[in-house]
Amino acid sequence: MRGTTHRSRGQEKHVFLSFIHLFFLCFSQVNFVVCQLFALLTACWFRLYLHPSKTSPFIRHVVATLLGFYLALFCFGWYALHFLVQSGLTYGIMIFTGVEHMHRYCFVVALGYLTLCQITRVYVFDYGMYSADFTGPMMVITQKITSLAFEIHDGLTKKEEHLKPSQQYLAVRKMPSLLEYLSYNCNFMGILAGPTCSYNDYIAFIEGTCYQRKRLESNGKENGKCKQSDPSDVILKLGTCALCLLVYLTFYRVCPVERIIDDPYFTSQPFFLRVLYLYLSMLSLRPKYYFVWTLADAIHNAAGFGFSGYSKDGTPQWDLISNLRILNIELATSFKTFLDNWNIQTALWLKRVCYERCPYHPTAATFLLSAMWHGVYPGYYFTFITGISVTLAARAVRHNVRQHFLGSSTLKLFYDVITWASTQIAICYTVVPFVVLAVGPSLRFYW
Repeated sequence: MRGTTHRSRGQEKHVFLSFIHLFFLCFSQVNFVVCQLFALLTACWFRLYLHPSKTSPFIRHVVATLLGFYLALFCFGWYALHFLVQSGLTYGIMIFTGVEHMHRYCFVVALGYLTLCQITRVYVFDYGMYSADFTGPMMVITQKITSLAFEIHDGLTKKEEHLKPSQQYLAVRKMPSLLEYLSYNCNFMGILAGPTCSYNDYIAFIEGTCYQRKRLESNGKENGKCKQSDPSDVILKLGTCALCLLVYLTFYRVCPVERIIDDPYFTSQPFFLRVLYLYLSMLSLRPKYYFVWTLADAIHNAAGFGFSGYSKDGTPQWDLISNLRILNIELATSFKTFLDNWNIQTALWLKRVCYERCPYHPTAATFLLSAMWHGVYPGYYFTFITGISVTLAARAVRHNVRQHFLGSSTLKLFYDVITWASTQIAICYTVVPFVVLAVGPSLRFYW
């Protein structure tokens, strides 16, 4: 009798904790969307009333920074102080350490501080209880800190002829002031969901100068500055956000990925049906990320940031810091194509700070850095370690097989269909641990 009572109390406690977790999770998601919509409206005001033709860069920096801290405090409370601590520590390293080794120290300190916060958040709260995920913004701040450190190192220690063309464009030739540094890291446009961007592009946006200096010399030039065009893509991107949110809320609850792991009905189905269910589950999950990243892109565009030049027919392009290309993702016929169009700014960050600079096994090092940056859940490491072997295998298959299918359009179409299906299955198989996070569900899924 006593044992039954203890079990019932334990079950009641588990149900209560699950309810509390679900409540705070929903509250945090609503809170995030509300703050991003506020940031969107603020971005329109910032572009119209604090335009660089009317306002000094100093005022634009101050306003962008203060608004960013306000949103951070509103969403995360005093956890937002971690953003200042991380930025302050690394700025001190930049100022007081020689530029020869400053980039390495900043990389270790920024990534180390992020990892410490992730360990505390995950294991102090033991996977289950709600805690404000203040490490999400810290991930973007870490990208910005480390990118800037390498860009300063390139700009102050290397001759231009020793840099790659992309590094020449990104190189920073003078140390930023504290205000510029905080504005770059913590501005209201990207404090909650990013994406990261280059320091030179951000400063050019604040100052109103041509941030595509070398690519736009023949287009839209007016008194040495870029002729400003209205961010016409904002409405389209907001429509995309609404559609993606609707798809996610409608379909993912019908086919969550956990069901294929824990539901005996699904685990007993034929292999083909389980693979089909897995594909549909991942297909309905991706719109959540599409929503977050497209909304973040729209916020930057609404503020006037993200103009990348003109197309051949003179159409303004607003994809400088876009984080994804949805059609290219869904129609990808190779693992590389999928990754190149998914979380684009993070992929560029990994390429610039790791892949292009690592002397040994750059592919493996890049995937491991990505796993460390994402967090300390075991599922991240399952995903990115699996990603190493899948990437190398896909590269080998494409190198050795593809040329045999280029003889006719029919063969090429057949090859494209097969590689599309293979890519989607490989992606689904690879990312399930990323979604479920824990060791147990990941191993059951593999089994």
